[in-house]
Amino acid sequence: MTDQDIPGVCPHCGEVHPPSGARPASAVTVPNVPAIRPPRGAGLPEPALYRIPADERPALRPQTLAVRGGQYRTAFQETAEPIFLTQGYVYDRAADARDSFLENYERYTYSRYTNPTVTTFEERLALLDGAEDCYATATGMAAVFAAVASVAGSGSRIVAARELFGSSLSIFDNQLPRFGVRTDYVRGTDLDAWAEALRTPADVVFLESPTNPMLDVLDIPAIAELAHAAGAIVMVDNVFATPILQRPLRLGADVVIYSATKHIDGQGRVMGGAILGTREYVRGPLQAFIRATGPNLAPFNAWVLLKGLETLGVRVRAQQDSAADLAAWLEAQDGVGSVRYPGLASHPQADVAARVQDGGGTMIALTFDETGLDGAAATERTFAAMDALRLIDISNNLGDAKSLITHPATTTHFKVAPPLRREMGILPTTVRLSIGLEDVEDLREDLARALTAFRG
Repeated sequence: MTDQDIPGVCPHCGEVHPPSGARPASAVTVPNVPAIRPPRGAGLPEPALYRIPADERPALRPQTLAVRGGQYRTAFQETAEPIFLTQGYVYDRAADARDSFLENYERYTYSRYTNPTVTTFEERLALLDGAEDCYATATGMAAVFAAVASVAGSGSRIVAARELFGSSLSIFDNQLPRFGVRTDYVRGTDLDAWAEALRTPADVVFLESPTNPMLDVLDIPAIAELAHAAGAIVMVDNVFATPILQRPLRLGADVVIYSATKHIDGQGRVMGGAILGTREYVRGPLQAFIRATGPNLAPFNAWVLLKGLETLGVRVRAQQDSAADLAAWLEAQDGVGSVRYPGLASHPQADVAARVQDGGGTMIALTFDETGLDGAAATERTFAAMDALRLIDISNNLGDAKSLITHPATTTHFKVAPPLRREMGILPTTVRLSIGLEDVEDLREDLARALTAFRG
């Protein structure tokens, strides 16, 4: 008997569709037809996009993919994606359990391995980023560590941009050396330094662009070309740009990493991370590492992040409009030493940003004028400016609907040695602004209060 012979099975997608007006039947009453799609490769029902011919799906635009990509409906034909809050799954026969562990066929076995809600999030983000595959993690830092540790081991050499998030630096400086992994750093915007470092073979090249917190924009295509010639896998932390403004895989990168806690959630609710790349990498060394070590994403968090993806483009574009307006205004204000924003002509890599990004983004690196101030006085005056804010919240998070301000030297990068912080451009008077969705005029007035407080 074929699927077409089974009552209620859609001939287009193989899913169970209950009769009109009837209560949906449990999928277990229909032989050999799953209500949910097991992991990739099982040759089972296609997602809710099945009504669009397969050859036309790649032409779908990012906002459509962010709303509809990867959705698999159960027999109940729900509108919103279901949450599968389950630890494990059952088998009709003992032989089925044995065969699934022998990987004779794919199905859900245990939620540390994979979960239907998590799969939906992974597939939607992969479609949005133009990746073959994706693996979700519990946090962004879990994603950074898993991405690197899954391919690096004793004797491996990593070449990384010096301008990294403080916790990423801690992984490269303190954790990976314990396993015999060496990291050599270069100035991320210096292509000559990359070329010199990559004269020697390397296993991984790791970078952020734009960087945290100073928003340097790296020439990903040029770095990727040098890295591949040295035999390295290129990994890009794309958290500041998001897949809306930059797709590193199209620029030559091999792996893209996100803290989904930031813009993807965008409303300060849950934590998560994601790693994207080729199917060979994701379902090979990365999957083996994550399944064994367990930094997997929880189903509830995956569901919240799915809802975040639906509005990601709308939010990021609106936040970017406000950030561009405020950055240009800040440049002209008394008490400002410098403004770093990739959309400004004054940005040191403005030409690179125009090539690799679709806009300046949602973040601003603002440095108050420290003329005449020593380190302690500069920090004290900067704290006074931050404390004067009434709308913008002091927080070490970013990418939220609410505007946030961070003092990197005493929070996210406080473990970085002061000389290196200064080399990276992080001064005692530097703050990182994450622009939210408030009215831009209210934010301008709030920042004006901060500038008045800084000037004393």
